Amino acid sequence: MNRVRRQGRSAATRWKTYGATTAAVTTAAVLGATAVDADDGWYRSLSKPPWQPPSWAFGAVWTPLYASIAWATGRALLRARGAERRALAASVGTNLALNAAWNHLFFGLRSPSAGVAGTVLLDASNAELLRRAARIDTAAALALLPYAAWCGFATALNIDIAVRNRPGAATG
Repeated sequence: MNRVRRQGRSAATRWKTYGATTAAVTTAAVLGATAVDADDGWYRSLSKPPWQPPSWAFGAVWTPLYASIAWATGRALLRARGAERRALAASVGTNLALNAAWNHLFFGLRSPSAGVAGTVLLDASNAELLRRAARIDTAAALALLPYAAWCGFATALNIDIAVRNRPGAATG
C-alpha cells in the first residue's frame, strides 16, 4: 500500500488531480488565445514601447508558465484538505478565468485600458493564489513565482501601451 500512496494520496488521485489542473490550465490558455491576433491591423497600429518582447516570445514564455501553473496547483491541491482545498480550488479557478479574460479585454475589446483593469485584477489574484499555495506547500508557491513575475511585467507593458495610445496621446 505504501508504494501506491505518496503524500497520503493514491496514484489514481494524483493522476486525477494533475489531469484536472492540466485540463483547467489548457482550457484557460485556449479560451484566452481565441481573442489574440498579434497580426491584426488594430494591434499592429498601437504604439508600443521599445522594450516590448517580440511576438514569438510570448508563446515561448507562456508554454512553460502554463505547465508550471498546472503542476504547482495540482501539487498544492493534493496537499490541501477540506475547506482549505475548496478555497484553493476556487482561487485557481478565479485566477485562470482572469488569465483568459485579459486577452478578451485587451484584444477582443481592442482596449488597452480594459486590459490594464484585467491585468491588475490578475495580479491581485496571483498574490492571493501565491498566499494560499505558500500556506500549503512551499515548492508549489515557488513554482508559481515566475508566473506572477511575468504577469507583473505584462501589467507594466499593458500600462505603457494604454498610456501611449490613450485618446489624444501623441504616438511614436
